[in-house]
Amino acid sequence: MNASEIRQKFLEFQESKGHKVIAPAPLVLENDPTTLFTGSGMQPLLRYLLGEKHPDGTRLSDSQPCLRLQDIEDVGDPRHTTVFEMLGNWSLGDYFKKEQIENYFEFLTQVIGLDPEKIFVTCFIGSEKYGIPKDEEAAKIWQGVFEKAGVEAKIVDLDTAENGDKRGIKPGERIFFYNDKENWWSRGGGIETTPIGDPCGPDSEVFYDFGEDKQDVEKYGKSHPASDGARFMEIGNQVFMQYRRNEDGTFSELEHKNVDFGGGLERLCAAQMGSFDVFKISLMQPIIEKLEQLSGKSYDNNTDEMRIICDHLRGAYLLAAQGLAPSNKAQGYALRRLIRRAILKALDLGIAQDFLRETISPIEDEYKSLPDSILTNREHALEILEKEERAFRQTLNKGLKELEKIVRKQEIITGQDIFKLQDTYGFPYEISIEEIFRQNLKLSEHYKDEFDQALAEQRERSKTASKGMFKGGLEDHGEQTTKYHTATHLCLAALQKHVSRDICQKGSNITADRMRFDFNCDHKLAPEEIKTVEDQVNGWIKADLPVIFAEYDKAYARDTLKAHGQFWDKYPDKLKVYTIGDEKNPVSREVCGGPHVEHTGVLGHFKIQKEESSSAGVRRIKAVLE
Repeated sequence: MNASEIRQKFLEFQESKGHKVIAPAPLVLENDPTTLFTGSGMQPLLRYLLGEKHPDGTRLSDSQPCLRLQDIEDVGDPRHTTVFEMLGNWSLGDYFKKEQIENYFEFLTQVIGLDPEKIFVTCFIGSEKYGIPKDEEAAKIWQGVFEKAGVEAKIVDLDTAENGDKRGIKPGERIFFYNDKENWWSRGGGIETTPIGDPCGPDSEVFYDFGEDKQDVEKYGKSHPASDGARFMEIGNQVFMQYRRNEDGTFSELEHKNVDFGGGLERLCAAQMGSFDVFKISLMQPIIEKLEQLSGKSYDNNTDEMRIICDHLRGAYLLAAQGLAPSNKAQGYALRRLIRRAILKALDLGIAQDFLRETISPIEDEYKSLPDSILTNREHALEILEKEERAFRQTLNKGLKELEKIVRKQEIITGQDIFKLQDTYGFPYEISIEEIFRQNLKLSEHYKDEFDQALAEQRERSKTASKGMFKGGLEDHGEQTTKYHTATHLCLAALQKHVSRDICQKGSNITADRMRFDFNCDHKLAPEEIKTVEDQVNGWIKADLPVIFAEYDKAYARDTLKAHGQFWDKYPDKLKVYTIGDEKNPVSREVCGGPHVEHTGVLGHFKIQKEESSSAGVRRIKAVLE
């Protein structure tokens, strides 16, 4: 089956089960300042999951285009995409676990024909601390549907993905219990960070097994459903909203329970055709074939570049077809980033001519089924994209001319020259290096260090002037500033855990009255993200975690301890590392000169007062300890 057929069969199947198929929401939601784009199928329905009555009843289904830029750096592997289509169904106080699990298993095995022997599932192991039992109900239902299909389905406690990496799975094992990091849903993430008053609950994820030959034990450990690697791929998640967090932090059962199901269309297509590479499905393959035609190169030998172009142009087309134009702010900046990354990767493939017109054509065909109420500007989408392509190519041409001037003046090109090309003329670092090698020009032996040094100096010059600034952004080394300094470590760890693992510190300024913390992020934090970060930091403070430090060799700190640091090339051979929490599984581990408190319990209550833009791609948090 191709993707269109699977999408249609899913919606027809849901209709046969009494669901009303509703129209998808736009990628850019109206009157929603909390998020850049629709990033999940449930996002447009959140208020109904929180209790508001839906005009179309209690059983709903749709196919929702989504865009998540937090995955942008992962695009290039076989399964990560920034744009995807989420097949969804919901029960708003209607059916619950039994009907949902049985229906989805029927869809997978009888409608699109997946082999039940290749389906594996996970459930929530429970929380003794909060009195939430193991989700035996869901596990038993799964065991029943597998046994009815003639498939052995042993139930196993793995507790954490880490334990699974060590243990792996054994013959007959099919249903696995994990903790709240894997199998609990709330707007705040795990149990500890579930917002007061919010519905929440266990989830049951469904995985497809592409075979033992796809596992990489040396790199990822032993394979199991929640492991990294190519063997298992998630093809659906059923959230069972059955609890609410009370004012005192405990949980109670909801009278009316909801089901929120989401399954990625691209991944379901990959499973149905038996390919762990989602870029080989019908939604992507015409784009890949066009890139092969334009470049004269094969996908098998240029997978990263073609995957990135394919993914980014799908997202760029959807945004442009909704009337969004490239700019230097918010959604427009995200669109510009997608287009320019695609153009740069096209240059890597040797596609120097304007290529968007031909490449966009198969993408337009892919989304013909989306209603005009969503793609309100589809007739002008290509015009918007080509205008940005022309502008960016002018930038690139100007950079090449400046590079020629440098070559005429001097024999060796330095890292400082490359930085100037990027900083002054917008000529990307990667293009400079590629062009220098292509022309067989002479490049300084230390060009990377020179570039980094120029970048660091530029950042230093642009820092906000502050009276009494000391090393590390501290006004002084008094007791209160020391507390705030420790709080910045917790804040960074919470951002990395709940917003993006790629977040790093871009600057800080700390006084005795408050902390200011800058970090890389491509979107304005939603109120629920801010609340999640606050709750996480306060959870760690309440836990009164130890704060310890030790000096290590740089290589050991970086490669073995995996300490967080930004300027490894600049660090001395011996450096100080601060660890917060358990040494074997810390909350935070950072290269830092101090000072810090000895345990987190003395910090007080962490409160984010403001979250705002600092510069392009950099956000700023202002917070206090109350």
